[in-house]
Amino acid sequence: MPDPVGKLPSELDQLPDRDAEETAEWAASLDAVTEHAGPHRAAYLMRRTLQHAERGGVPVPALLETDYVNTIPTAAEPAFDGDEAMETRIAGWNRWNAAAMVTRGSRLGVGGHIATFASAAWLYETGFNHFFRGKEGDGSGDQLYIQGHASPGIYARAFLDGRLTEDHLDNFRQEAGGKGLPSYPHPRRLPWLWEFPTVSMGLGPLSAIYQARFNRYLTNRGIKDTSASHVWAFLGDGEMDEPESTAALALAAREGLDNLTFVINCNLQRLDGPVRANFKIVQELESQFRGAGWNVVKSLWGTAWDELFALDTTGALVRRLREVPDAQFQTYATRDVAYIREHFFGAEPALAELAKLLTDAKIDECFHSSRGGHEARKVYAAYRAALAHKGAPTVVLAQTVKGYTLGTGFESRNANHQMKKLSGDQFRTMRDLLGLPIPDSKLNDELVPYGHPGADSPEVRYLQERRAELGGPAPARRVHAVALPEPSEKAFQSVYKGSGKQSVATTMAFVRLVKDLMRDKETGRRWVPIVPDEARTFGMEALFPSAGIYSPLGQTYDPVDRDQIMYYKEAKDGQILNEGITEAGSMADFIAAATSYATHGETMIPFYIFYSMFGWQRTGDQMWQLADQLGKGFIVGATAGRTTLTGEGLQHADGHSHLLAATNPASLNYDPAFAYEIAVIVKDGLRRMYGPDAEDVFYYLTVYNEPMPQPAMPEGVEEGIVKGLYRFKEGVPAKADSPRLQLLASGTAIHWVLAAQELLAAEWGVTADVWSATSWGELRRDALEADEALLRGEQRTPYVTQALDGAPGPVLAVSDWMRQVPDQISQWVEQDYSSLGTDGFGLSDTREAARRHFGVDAHSITVAALAQLARRGEVPASAVKEARERYGL
Repeated sequence: MPDPVGKLPSELDQLPDRDAEETAEWAASLDAVTEHAGPHRAAYLMRRTLQHAERGGVPVPALLETDYVNTIPTAAEPAFDGDEAMETRIAGWNRWNAAAMVTRGSRLGVGGHIATFASAAWLYETGFNHFFRGKEGDGSGDQLYIQGHASPGIYARAFLDGRLTEDHLDNFRQEAGGKGLPSYPHPRRLPWLWEFPTVSMGLGPLSAIYQARFNRYLTNRGIKDTSASHVWAFLGDGEMDEPESTAALALAAREGLDNLTFVINCNLQRLDGPVRANFKIVQELESQFRGAGWNVVKSLWGTAWDELFALDTTGALVRRLREVPDAQFQTYATRDVAYIREHFFGAEPALAELAKLLTDAKIDECFHSSRGGHEARKVYAAYRAALAHKGAPTVVLAQTVKGYTLGTGFESRNANHQMKKLSGDQFRTMRDLLGLPIPDSKLNDELVPYGHPGADSPEVRYLQERRAELGGPAPARRVHAVALPEPSEKAFQSVYKGSGKQSVATTMAFVRLVKDLMRDKETGRRWVPIVPDEARTFGMEALFPSAGIYSPLGQTYDPVDRDQIMYYKEAKDGQILNEGITEAGSMADFIAAATSYATHGETMIPFYIFYSMFGWQRTGDQMWQLADQLGKGFIVGATAGRTTLTGEGLQHADGHSHLLAATNPASLNYDPAFAYEIAVIVKDGLRRMYGPDAEDVFYYLTVYNEPMPQPAMPEGVEEGIVKGLYRFKEGVPAKADSPRLQLLASGTAIHWVLAAQELLAAEWGVTADVWSATSWGELRRDALEADEALLRGEQRTPYVTQALDGAPGPVLAVSDWMRQVPDQISQWVEQDYSSLGTDGFGLSDTREAARRHFGVDAHSITVAALAQLARRGEVPASAVKEARERYGL
């Protein structure tokens, strides 16, 4: 018989039942429990049965959500390996100094955040005292992604440790003088302390996953044994709404990254109010992480709750905790006991009876302060469980009170993220709560003092001894500068020769160059090719069998193309990171590789090659993260330009990435026209980024998918290529008084300009010199530096001005980019200057039609050149009209 309308058979209904009678007995037992003990008891038994089966290895679907209680009961907590009273005093000093630093800074209007660290203090303190491995021990130490708004607490601990002074703290957010502390974790501003910038929310968790994965990559490739390194990412529950925060959870589980722990501070608040006002963020995150394959450890309730749970013989308390939405629980933390008795315990009779057994003091403690994230033993147990779990990453969901210990004016208040200071009375209350020996005479509303127990105090000795046992101070960034040897000249020489009659796209020329460089005996293994599932588009499939695609499992299947030379080869020691369709993941890979010289003392040479605009446009925030983290490597925008990607249309027609890249001070941006230019730029990049005087920069190259004959390198052009401009082909005047002009072009536009040069000479008697502008951005950078030198009283002429000095006629600049890209240099060009570009949206058509549409083809350039000369009176205006008609413009 078919099922009734509206009902579908379950998966189990479709499977054969080998013992229907036994199945019926189990179902009848569940029905009996439901009828006699109620649905809550039936649900409890089902959850416990599933948990038991899961622990026993029975292949049943895992529960996505568990009760709203601690994963580790108090009775199962491990012995605490430390002096809890001592650590409490240390945490008290850190809380005080973090609040004092921000409050003192608020006098100058620089602001700061107090409430985040106040809630998370024990999450950090427990790690620093017991878990976080430093860089002075064996291996690379641990990698710590600190929640950005908690930075005052990290500074406060470094002050207690003797690594910072009061002067440093008083210059929080005041960096202009060179002695200040940056607002947030920022390696470029405080490179001896911070390793990872984390305040662009969502990028921290994403990067932490790929950092843990890259650690395994280094080990599997035999570069360095990183098995002792653990990645800790401290995150906010509100931050998990950023799509990047959860974008790679499945990757971490799929690759079994048990060297990774997320610690999510679940204070139930984001910047303006509750994270999940009408829901429960902890339960939502648990389901999300469990569903992705992570191990989940919840540390929600402090020890004070043990009595309540012991009295909950009916399960009413646990049910109530599950159903109360976060915003209401936040309210409980700010209201009196009478309110809690009425609104929480008054929800059902069983709870009301339980409440009669509790004193007001017990209820006050439980609802106003006792959270799993506020007790060292609870956090210690959670971290121990995280490190003990093998085969999957762990997330610790620790519940806290935002603004904890800062007083009733701060704790759990919606506005506490924007509250930047405490009053003198609030500091007195905080001092008393923390038990700090700070006299009233030093407390006022003007300048609250910093507190320090003394450099030789038991607290400081304990702190330093703990850090010494764990391998030195943390967080800390260490750079062991080891220059890489220059690769063999052979790879570059083969490109300098050109391609003869063979047409080769510059995308392919770059890939061939890198393929040869990866064969270098000294540096070849340090190259890290990164591609977001477009390797074949870029002609990189030749790297598959030779370099291999990285997979921690190796290759567990027979590839469908195994009988081909360029088959799809995965290997545990594979060199290529082929990330699938994720530019964000590819950039996170790149950042991990680009900063390995500091993180692990192992210099790697990553190149990340992406499709069209899906680098700077899609992941521009990560490009800034790369700069913040002082990363080095080559970012390659393949299939570049607005008119070369035939037929793809406006979503793929990139005419603006060079403009976006120009905003990043660490990015050296090049748009080479020829293969030999690429070779010169890559060689220069290797010198500047990995040589004896290594710079904290990265290179951005755009390469094209338009096959063209590649000329041999002319003599003496290397300096111009690197600086951004050189004369590629000088025009030959038909007669002495021929009108003259200068044509500047970058990238693939050089071919249209060369064609226009011939048209101008053959049909209009105009002589044009053609210049290859390999980098509009570097020309501008040099010119800006010259302007700055002038302000200091130093006279220096910009390179672009020098290069074009004396060049006759006006200048017309052309590129496959928006006109703003070549216009970056206009103010330093002494000749009359104009430009052509591809402003507007792209379109699907042939290259020729697209270039005619944007007015950058050879005919359009010819007309524009004549118009420029006509304005100067050097050709008749009628010539412009005639040219338009002749070329159909």
